[in-house]
Amino acid sequence: MPTIIIDAPAVGATVRRSVATRLTRWFARRNVAPAHVVVRFTEVAPGTVFSGGFPVDALPAADGPFPYAAVTCCLGPERDDDFRVELAAEIAATLGPVSFLYVEFRPTPPRYVFVQRADRLTRADRM
Repeated sequence: MPTIIIDAPAVGATVRRSVATRLTRWFARRNVAPAHVVVRFTEVAPGTVFSGGFPVDALPAADGPFPYAAVTCCLGPERDDDFRVELAAEIAATLGPVSFLYVEFRPTPPRYVFVQRADRLTRADRM
């Protein structure tokens, strides 16, 4: 289950839905079931993200809805470098121009992921 966690200043529900839909469609074109894609947004308070000791809030504002973002991508370990490069590019394009973007990949074996739907908890490798 690919999981994309976007840490960024608050954006509206319409923007969040647009981002989640676009990323889900990107995965679907690569044969990942849309129901298996998780996109989660974490609101970052001002003054909490620094790069080299410099607050990224102080960077000149970009024209996109996200001034900056740190994105963590949890993917199965079978995904190769080309897949990660393409996904990072899609994330950058989806978020639009930003003043600072950090994208990190964490290989996560599906056997370490559990999902509960209704009353059933299932390991992701058994879905």
